[in-house]
Amino acid sequence: MPGVSTTGSNSLGTVLVAGRNRVPNPAAGTTAVRGIDTWGVIVHTLSPSPPCHRGCVGCRSKAEIRAQVLAARREVTPEVHDAEAEALCGHLAGIVRSGQTVCAYVPIRFEPGSIALLDTLLRLGARVLLPVARDADGVPQPMQWGDYRPGGLVPARMGLQEPQQPWLPAEAVADAAVVFVPALAVDATGVRLGRGAGYYDRTLPLAKPGARLIAVVRDDELVDVLPAERHDVRMTHALTPRRGLVELNRTPGAHGE
Repeated sequence: MPGVSTTGSNSLGTVLVAGRNRVPNPAAGTTAVRGIDTWGVIVHTLSPSPPCHRGCVGCRSKAEIRAQVLAARREVTPEVHDAEAEALCGHLAGIVRSGQTVCAYVPIRFEPGSIALLDTLLRLGARVLLPVARDADGVPQPMQWGDYRPGGLVPARMGLQEPQQPWLPAEAVADAAVVFVPALAVDATGVRLGRGAGYYDRTLPLAKPGARLIAVVRDDELVDVLPAERHDVRMTHALTPRRGLVELNRTPGAHGE
């Protein structure tokens, strides 16, 4: 393909960069997408699909995207993961102010970040609340919250760690000026792809208007378009290791605005 060079693989496929200008109409099995700095082509390993989700060609289901992102994360070396976690910590001073309440989470397995992110928030003078996920008759409930104290985490189900009791009600998220949200990917309009359990879908509507809702992702997990659903609460920002805090362009009338 003349003028196009492969830059490597991202979580959603192999990206072929065509510089800063929009690439021509892609061939079957590819999708034109815009990153933060460049237009490019994602080469799909799946069969082409009819246009869907705001004109995206070759769209995949959320389950397929989740599987590809998780597979890509498993390939990240410990050295790269640790370097990216350190970079995320380095961006926090420009996001959080002393005296603010911040809702965060404990990264698990291959998620970006580390416990050091929570410790950095404390050093910046923030009060840090961590989520407690529970079901009622098998239905996920809005998450409760507990104060983060170094060395005070306890094991929980699904491989999670959570704060010790006492816990605060779900409405405590409304005290937070900043809510860091785990994500597998987030798009330019704030649509977030989570793991599909539904806890954050039920919790984030309780956040106060004007709170920063920040999806924490790797750089190549910030994409142009993701499948959106009516109940989605859109993120206001993404936080990535290289780009730092990126403001997202939420569409007018999006749920949660």
